[in-house]
Amino acid sequence: MTERPAEEDVVANEGYAKALGTRLRAIRMQQHLSLHGVERKSSGKWKAVVVGSYERGDRAVSVQRLSELAEFYGVPVSDLLPPDDSPFSGGGGATPLSRIVLNLDKVAALTDGHADILRRFVTSIQRQRGDAGLRNLPVRYEDLRTLALMYDTTMEALTERLVRWQVLAPESVIVDGEP
Repeated sequence: MTERPAEEDVVANEGYAKALGTRLRAIRMQQHLSLHGVERKSSGKWKAVVVGSYERGDRAVSVQRLSELAEFYGVPVSDLLPPDDSPFSGGGGATPLSRIVLNLDKVAALTDGHADILRRFVTSIQRQRGDAGLRNLPVRYEDLRTLALMYDTTMEALTERLVRWQVLAPESVIVDGEP
């Protein structure tokens, strides 16, 4: 008879898989690759559906496959792993904003050269959610983490940048006065 894992272990494993998936998605997006772009660039070795399921945390990735994926992306395996202090949960942990909402008109009007990453990211999120035509875009915790990775910065520093760019909608809520 096999022993079933404790419920908290299952939840922790699912959280870790989602945190790992967030990192995988960020690395792929940093390289300006779609899921189908990964499949094409790898000559079919990495199927879009498989990479997508890793990114969503729906499918476990073996250490060997993770190593191969890191090699494909040209990054160390450690770049794909969630940080040691990660809470491995989609909404938990210390997030700099409890609610971040982007004003899309202000995002579109940005002239800073570094804003292109934000604009592409917002467009991608809108496509995924079917939110085209909205003026404001709520940003999920995982999306904020991904965007911070794309900018190679912390979530706090990213939040400071968004505040400095003045792209936050009034619905955004800053927790404990943190940036």
